[in-house]
Amino acid sequence: MPIMKEEDEEEAFVVKSYFKADLAHMYLPNLPLVYAMRKFRYWIRSNKELYARMYQAGEGKNDHSYSRRQVRLIIQYLDIP
Repeated sequence: MPIMKEEDEEEAFVVKSYFKADLAHMYLPNLPLVYAMRKFRYWIRSNKELYARMYQAGEGKNDHSYSRRQVRLIIQYLDIP
């Protein structure tokens, strides 16, 4: 399901499974990938409710990707990248 940032924006954010590195880089495109991932993980861990909801359904913290459900939660709490 595409989600628009603004009505007139051409590119829509698609809710799907994303590699963690790819999603972190979408949120922090100006940082090197390693730092973007570190900061993105910090944002998630700092939001206790988001963190708890992301991992309550069995997805692992050490997985290399976020599920569609987790991506929906991320944009609910952190907005669209």
